[in-house]
Amino acid sequence: MMKYRILGRTGLKVSEIALGCEGFLKQDDAFAQAMFRRALAAGVNCMDMYSPDPNLQRQVGQAIAGRREAFILQCHLCSMWDTQKDQYRATRDPAEVEGAFETLLSNLGTGYVDIGMIHYVDVPELWEEIKNGPVMAYAQEQKRRGRIKYIGISSHNPLAAQPAVESGLIDVLMFSVNPCYDLQPGDDDIEQLWAADKYAGTLTNMDPDREKLYETCQRLGVGITVMKAFGGGDLLDAELSPAGAALTAEQCIQYALDRPAVACVMCGARSLEDLEKSLNYLEAAEEARDYASAFAAFPRIRWEGHCMYCGHCAPCPVGIDIAALTKFLNLARAQGEPPETVREHYAVLKHKGGECIQCSQCESRCPFHVEIRENMRQAKEIFGA
Repeated sequence: MMKYRILGRTGLKVSEIALGCEGFLKQDDAFAQAMFRRALAAGVNCMDMYSPDPNLQRQVGQAIAGRREAFILQCHLCSMWDTQKDQYRATRDPAEVEGAFETLLSNLGTGYVDIGMIHYVDVPELWEEIKNGPVMAYAQEQKRRGRIKYIGISSHNPLAAQPAVESGLIDVLMFSVNPCYDLQPGDDDIEQLWAADKYAGTLTNMDPDREKLYETCQRLGVGITVMKAFGGGDLLDAELSPAGAALTAEQCIQYALDRPAVACVMCGARSLEDLEKSLNYLEAAEEARDYASAFAAFPRIRWEGHCMYCGHCAPCPVGIDIAALTKFLNLARAQGEPPETVREHYAVLKHKGGECIQCSQCESRCPFHVEIRENMRQAKEIFGA
C-alpha cells in the first residue's frame, strides 16, 4: 500500500513513489495513458516534469484532468523547448523563462503548478546570480499570483544547494540521492558523480557536504524530492554499478527514503515493467528493502562507523527507536546544539537515550559497527534525557 509523507514546510502530502518524466519522452498517447493508469491505481500522486516537451505536457494534462487538485506537479522553470532542434535546453533569459512557463500551463490545461522548480542549479555562482536576479523575481511573482504554490531548485551539487536551502527562498530541493553519489564530494561537473576513476579505490563514508545538506533541509523544513535514485540504472546492474555489485530498485528507494528530509523518490520508468519494479517496493518485505547487508558486502565501498538509519539494530530490549533517535542526535551535532524543532521531535520519542541499558545487543547486529551505546550516552547528555 502506498504511503505518503509531508514535503517539508509546504505541507503537501506526496506519495513515497513518484514519477519521473524522462521515460515518457517521445512516446505516444497510449503509452502515457497506460503508465498513468497503473501509477494512479497504485496511489502515485506526484510527478516531476523537468522536460518542456509540449507533447509530454499535453499527455500529462490529459491524464490528470479529472484529479488536478489531488495531483502534485513539480514543474521546472528555466527549461524550454527548442522548436528548431526539437529538444529541450536550459535557459536563464527572463523572456524565455516566462514564455516557457505560459506554454507549460497552457499545454497542461491548468492555472498553476504545485512546485516551481528552478532548473539545474549546480554551480554556487549560478545560485547567487539566480537569487538576486530576474529568475527568482519572476518565480516569486508567480507565487504571489498563486500560479506557483512553492518554489524549489534542482541540483546535483551540495555546494550550490546548501546556500539555496539556507537562504529561505526555496521550500523544496530536488537532489540526486543514492549510496554511490553520496560518497562523492560536491563538483560543478555532474559527470564526476559516476566517473569510473572516482571509484577506483575503496571509498569510505558519506561526503560531509552532502550529509550536511540533508541535515540542514531537515532542520529548516525544506523537503527533498529525489532524482537519480538508481544512478540512471547503473546501480541495478552489477557490471555498471560503481559499487562493484548490483542493488535492487527496492533497496535504492529505501536508502533514499531513509535520508533526512526526503519525502518522495521520482522513479524513472521507460516501460510498464520498469514502473512495476519501482511499485514492487510497496509490497516488498523488509528483507527485500534491506540495503544494509548489501552495503556491508560492497567490494569498493565501506560505511564503517556510519549510521545508515537502516534499522538493523532493532529491536531494542527497552524499546528505543535507535534509528530515529540517532537521526535527531546527528541533527543536533550538526548544529552544535539541539535546535528547538529537533528538541521537540526528540521529546516525543517514547523512549530516550537515557534509558539505554548498555547491553550492546544493537551493536552486535549493526553491519557498520556503529558505536550505538556511545550515541545513546551522548543523546542523554545533549537532550537531557
